Amino acid sequence: MAENQYTEDNIRSLDWKEHIRLRPGMYIGKLGDGSAADDGIYILAKEVIDNCIDEFVMGNGKRIEVKVKEGVVKVRDFGRGIPLGKVVDVVSKINTGGKYDSKAFKKSVGLNGVGSKAVNALSSHFFVYSVRDGKKKKVRFERGELVEDSPVEKTDERNGTYVEFIPDETVFKKYAFKTAYLSKMMWNYCYLNRGLTINYNGEKYFSKHGLKDLLENNMDGDPLYPVIHLEGEDIEVAFTHGKTYGEDYYSFVNGQHTTQGGTHQSAFRESVAKVIKDFYGKNYEASDIRQSIVAAVAVKVMEPVFESQTKTKLGSLEVEPNGKSMRAFVNDFLKEKLDNFLHRNPAVVETLEKKIKQSEKERKELSGIRKIARDRAKKANLHNKKLRDCRVHLTDAKNALREDTTLFITEGDSASGSITKSRDVKTQAVFSLRGKPLNSYGLTKKVVYENEEFNLIQAALNIEDGMDDLRYNKIVIATDADVDGMHIRMLLLTFFLQFFPDLVKRQHVFVLQTPLFRVRNKKKTIYCYSDQERLDAMEELGKNPEITRFKGLGEISPDEFKFFIGEDIRLEPVMLSKEASIDEILSYYMGKNTQERQQFIIENLRVEEDIDEDIKKSDDELDKAS
Repeated sequence: MAENQYTEDNIRSLDWKEHIRLRPGMYIGKLGDGSAADDGIYILAKEVIDNCIDEFVMGNGKRIEVKVKEGVVKVRDFGRGIPLGKVVDVVSKINTGGKYDSKAFKKSVGLNGVGSKAVNALSSHFFVYSVRDGKKKKVRFERGELVEDSPVEKTDERNGTYVEFIPDETVFKKYAFKTAYLSKMMWNYCYLNRGLTINYNGEKYFSKHGLKDLLENNMDGDPLYPVIHLEGEDIEVAFTHGKTYGEDYYSFVNGQHTTQGGTHQSAFRESVAKVIKDFYGKNYEASDIRQSIVAAVAVKVMEPVFESQTKTKLGSLEVEPNGKSMRAFVNDFLKEKLDNFLHRNPAVVETLEKKIKQSEKERKELSGIRKIARDRAKKANLHNKKLRDCRVHLTDAKNALREDTTLFITEGDSASGSITKSRDVKTQAVFSLRGKPLNSYGLTKKVVYENEEFNLIQAALNIEDGMDDLRYNKIVIATDADVDGMHIRMLLLTFFLQFFPDLVKRQHVFVLQTPLFRVRNKKKTIYCYSDQERLDAMEELGKNPEITRFKGLGEISPDEFKFFIGEDIRLEPVMLSKEASIDEILSYYMGKNTQERQQFIIENLRVEEDIDEDIKKSDDELDKAS
């Protein structure tokens, strides 16, 4: 057998753009298609906007213009502008930028000089110009290659920087920007930077009260007491209690939304419970104090250490190098500010203690049931095989959350079997439902433990004590695209929204999109997710292709299913709009049958015969056209 050769010919030196394009995950995390908030295309937009935010923080420019249309992202700030002689270097030379000078950017997120270079290298079109004191410098790149370097020209434009880019379709395949994700990003920028105005696609984003506005605009229903808003040097917190289960946190570091929390969020959770317990002088359980809490915490840290390039979780143990620990910093702040607030607001004190006692009572009532339910869940997992886990968790005793882990929740032996045989066993798990779940709307959390199906789902996700121990990054509801499948989907969403709303709010829940049709001839097979895609496929393949309509997941063989849950998986994220109220949504769809809902069903009902007739008509029209 020939030996592998290791010579000078095996040694390669990559330039900056080749390395980014070869290993994009090192710079922007996962690629994705835009269906998740942390997909690469949003990281590209964020990297560009972050530079504008840093200018605002340094006191330069109070407005940012953002336009995203048909895959093209355009961002204009009115800061100082990139020094004209360094425009090319700043966007194309690794480890080049103003953020290495701590005098210019004291507490910035992007300290590695990579952000704009990654955007440049991963864009098919990247155009930037800078305006400084009546002079303008323009440069244009394609996939990191400089194709236009215009001389400095005179202009009457205001100072600042303009960046325009198109994500490279050879890297980000079949991607699409979702307005909901970008809108949330813009709001977070404004909540964290009071006085900043962002105009995004013609809509104005502005916040006067920072994190207080964030909570009031994102809470489901009214708070039990007015939001407590506290500020100090390099820290701002806001919190209240709501009426939903669980704990809901929004955490930020230097303007970066740390969606997976980190040391600052852990320090807040620990400290807020301690300060409140000390104030009442009673040995309340921390879990009872935090039950139903909705909180936001933002800190500024010198040289922050994150656990990944996309900066979703803070790892810094200190506020600044060789400085106070994060735990002590947050605790000292709350010990002073929160304790003072509580002494001055007796009405809040009374309401808060009533809520704590209510949580304590419910916990004690559930304690016996919880132990029985846990034992039942362990036995069910061992003997009933409802959960076919992924190897990541089977070999990792800690069951740590990984970004690439997915749990498919499906119904029926056929569909469950097909997904199980086609999945990536390393990172994809399958939970098999038995029939339709219970409608849990209006029920207490007691039902989660008493209902076997709900108890086992909770155990599979490991969310009994909150989101910190969630085992899967994506929870995918995979049901048939018929009336029964839609009903099961609604029942599962009701369960999540009723008892674990953070799963949806933190964008962990998705619906699997599976093809409605297979169109093929002897040379090619095309899977279609809509009538229009079917018509396009028929036109592409010519006359009389074979058309198969999939009426259920069980009809799709494992050999075909692998195409739908692999690289080309199509997921529809379950998102709540800014104005949505969980209680109103569930009451409307899952509550008692109301006149309003009956009218909606009558006006929107489409039975299977109607759909088949539409398909027949479109087929006839295509035949005539050809």
